[in-house]
Amino acid sequence: MVTRTELANAIRFLSMDAVEKAKSGHPGAPMGMADIAEVLWRDHLKHNPSNPRWPNRDRFVLSNGHGSMLLYSLLHLSGYDLTIEDLKAFRQWHSRTPGHPEYGYAPGVETTTGPLGQGITNAVGMALAEKILAAEFNRDGYTVVDHRTWVFLGDGCLMEGISHEACSLAGTWGLNKLVAFYDDNGISIDGDVEGWFTDDTPARFEAYGWQVIRNVNGHDPVEIATAIETAKKSTDRPTLICCKTVIGHGAPNKQGGHDVHGAPLGALEIEAARGHLKWLHEPFVISDEIYAAWDCRPRGLNEESAWTTLFGAYAQAYPELAAEFTRRMQGELPPRWAEHVAAKIAQVNEKAETIATRKASQNAIAAFAEILPELVGGSADLTPSNLTNWPTAKPVSRETGGNYIHYGVREFGMAAIMNGLALHGGLKPFGATFLMFSEYARNALRMAALMKINPVFVFTHDSIGLGEDGPTHQPIEQIATLRMIPNMAVWRPCDTVESLVAWAEALSAKDHPSCLIFSRQNLPFVTRDAAQLEGIRRGGYVLRDVTTPQAVLIATGSEVELALKAQEALAAEGVAVRVVSMPATTVFDRQDKAYQAEVLPLGVPRLAIEAGVTDFWRKYVGLEGDVVGIDHFGESAPAPVLFREFGFTVENVVARTRALLA
Repeated sequence: MVTRTELANAIRFLSMDAVEKAKSGHPGAPMGMADIAEVLWRDHLKHNPSNPRWPNRDRFVLSNGHGSMLLYSLLHLSGYDLTIEDLKAFRQWHSRTPGHPEYGYAPGVETTTGPLGQGITNAVGMALAEKILAAEFNRDGYTVVDHRTWVFLGDGCLMEGISHEACSLAGTWGLNKLVAFYDDNGISIDGDVEGWFTDDTPARFEAYGWQVIRNVNGHDPVEIATAIETAKKSTDRPTLICCKTVIGHGAPNKQGGHDVHGAPLGALEIEAARGHLKWLHEPFVISDEIYAAWDCRPRGLNEESAWTTLFGAYAQAYPELAAEFTRRMQGELPPRWAEHVAAKIAQVNEKAETIATRKASQNAIAAFAEILPELVGGSADLTPSNLTNWPTAKPVSRETGGNYIHYGVREFGMAAIMNGLALHGGLKPFGATFLMFSEYARNALRMAALMKINPVFVFTHDSIGLGEDGPTHQPIEQIATLRMIPNMAVWRPCDTVESLVAWAEALSAKDHPSCLIFSRQNLPFVTRDAAQLEGIRRGGYVLRDVTTPQAVLIATGSEVELALKAQEALAAEGVAVRVVSMPATTVFDRQDKAYQAEVLPLGVPRLAIEAGVTDFWRKYVGLEGDVVGIDHFGESAPAPVLFREFGFTVENVVARTRALLA
């Protein structure tokens, strides 16, 4: 009979061999956590390798993603569609086993990890999604949403500030189905962490309201199993299992030191490890006996079959709930979505309100919440300013599910939790803060774009227009840098209609996240015809035209009003200009060249107007064009004063346009 140690050693040697073949990687964590992984994956993790997308599966997150060969080894050994050839291609061009786990490459990878601290934060979002969906869909005798979220994390994850944000919330929310294993090996890249990480981690998590299981021998399967059983009994708290491990366990000359953390062991040390652990196989060779003992497919099939039977009975008893659950877990919009959007656009167009676009955003949220029960919103302690609540919003609490999340002042944590909510499925998350504080959340936004998932990031107070709060709160370069994130849709609408369309497009997106950027101050409604309404969806369109334009004014957000007034002033002087509203440059850039040339005709001088850095707009106006913008920080003063002093006036736009034509 194969022993547990031999099964864990299969992880160790696949990890050693793959890192050695790639000539780069991190063998230390996979070797140190192999015993924990073997107990969890073979005895406790509810999953079906033959169907990695089974809705009621447990979620597993490797937050210390540099140890990716641990996850790849587990997926391969337990029966997922990840071959030994895939492991041999570790870290190579277009392989399914990149250097850090990437969502969408290998089946069973639940999220992209690598930036430390974000994996545990994604996991908090996943566990929260389970709680919300269970409260909404479960009925007496039909517990159709019932699964756990398991996390491996290391010292680096706990040093990152985002882990404090997320784990504090997990305790507040009482996410008892969240279990994290702390790989307490005392080593990071620089060496022994005692020189820079002396936190009392167990006490910290107890203060958050977690159940903490201390001093577990991470190489003793009995202690590990006992700790897991204790964690599973928790009814009101998440659990942290603190596992003492030896990094690089099994490498006789290097284990326990930082040299084994992030570099291949070398052929001589791997050979020594083979002798030390009595591993008789060649590189990448696993015996049939070990494969058979690792195969989780039969158990997974039984677990999924039992759930399928339960769900079938649930569908008989609650057909509407079952249909709704299925739709949402498949990521499909409601059948009448397009009609609903069209009706709301018509209503807003008819109402013709002059309001702040943050208020227009709130109206859009309320309009779409009518048809999207999966909508889950929130704010980083700025709900009254962001205007992100709506009449039927119900706050998430320790005791209940809900659909509105008060994140507190935790912008980074909010964004990464939203990613976890989206990755789990069944919910459409959005979260808000001031545009200036997108800086705190930046890496989570990038990760959403990298993973091709679709959370909606709402940013209000979009420019110097917020006024007296001053330059610390006035975004200057933020919109431009958000637009630079690949696969991110960035919308800055100018009125109620553009705001509604931006929301509709963001909620319809399947393969990218969106940033919606709104004003604090009121912006006037702009009349449009049907073709212009369609043009909004294309990211840029001709808002006001003339027969033969001598110049083109391009503007977004609050500056569209300025462009329209400048057009009128120039017309009085006999200068004919076209006004282009470009609420989403990222969307406009995806349009075909013919459409782009139709909106921005070649050979016609262009002037862009936006209350932000000017360099971004050079690709639209060219060397011969001009940009009215801001290349310095703001000041504390009322918004009208700032716009006047910084050149956002009709007179300046007219003068700059005349200069283009001189």
